[in-house]
Amino acid sequence: MYSTAVCPYCIRAEQLLTRKGVQNIEKIRVDLQPELRIAMMEKTGRRTVPQIYINEVYVGGYDELASLDHAGKLDELLAKSD
Repeated sequence: MYSTAVCPYCIRAEQLLTRKGVQNIEKIRVDLQPELRIAMMEKTGRRTVPQIYINEVYVGGYDELASLDHAGKLDELLAKSD
């Protein structure tokens, strides 16, 4: 997950994933290494954080993660990453 230290949506995404049983969230801090934001933008086409990948599958930001959860599809995606 591409993130920053003070991003409320990054915190929400992490909380949601933790509630779903995800124990190891790899955080790529674009605030500490600006070149990583450039790489993120090239990879995702977006500038904002979080940008979330689950097992190499691009999910999007927090809104897309929450939508997957509400649609009942997040558990299925997480199960594939076990």
